[in-house]
Amino acid sequence: MNNASLTGRVHSIQSMGTLDGPGVRFVVFLQGCNLRCGCCHNPDTWNCNDGTVYEASDIVRRACRFREYFGKSGGITLSGGEPLLQPDFAREVFRLCHAEGINTCLDTSGSILNDAVLSLLDETDRVLLDIKYTSDGHYRRHVGCALEKPLAFLDTLQQRGIPTTIRQVIIPTLNGTEDNIRALKAIADAHPCVDSIELLPFRKVCQVKYDALGIPFPMADLPTPDKSTMEALNALL
Repeated sequence: MNNASLTGRVHSIQSMGTLDGPGVRFVVFLQGCNLRCGCCHNPDTWNCNDGTVYEASDIVRRACRFREYFGKSGGITLSGGEPLLQPDFAREVFRLCHAEGINTCLDTSGSILNDAVLSLLDETDRVLLDIKYTSDGHYRRHVGCALEKPLAFLDTLQQRGIPTTIRQVIIPTLNGTEDNIRALKAIADAHPCVDSIELLPFRKVCQVKYDALGIPFPMADLPTPDKSTMEALNALL
């Protein structure tokens, strides 16, 4: 089997995304996640055995159909789920994209770092890195790993000079504070590879997915941030 025939499990594909990296993106949501974030909007991506099997070459052929819309800043984004659970497949998709002149972007929690992931980063033009909290306690309780894991991943991105966007979902009772935003900014300032920070408001439209799966939404009772709160926190950046 050649590399182009490498297969991966895909949850869904969005052909003209504008929220998952610069410009217009062909966004592939990979199946499977190693974390259980309390605010997760896609619990249907958790099971690694679900999804549709695609060959890497098929993904890239589909992406090429939309290349005229990418312009100078657009391209392909691999999201999830957690794409780092399928690093060989993700690397091959990105390698083939580069052969077609398509920009590559990785949307990840940064919770896995091994040789296969490092090889994937060789073919990665930009990373969207979720740093969900600046408190290790919150990380362990509401994510399922230690804060040191995404920070180590960010250190690696800095060493490699990979342009990075930090993203954080703002949940008023957990991380919607000035202290948290200042701590997040300090993390970014210590890593010059970070050229932007995106604060995303916590929403609960995913409740229907949890209901359909018959599992509780852990943060169903938490408030969502209003516009003024988001504006005030963004002003700190």
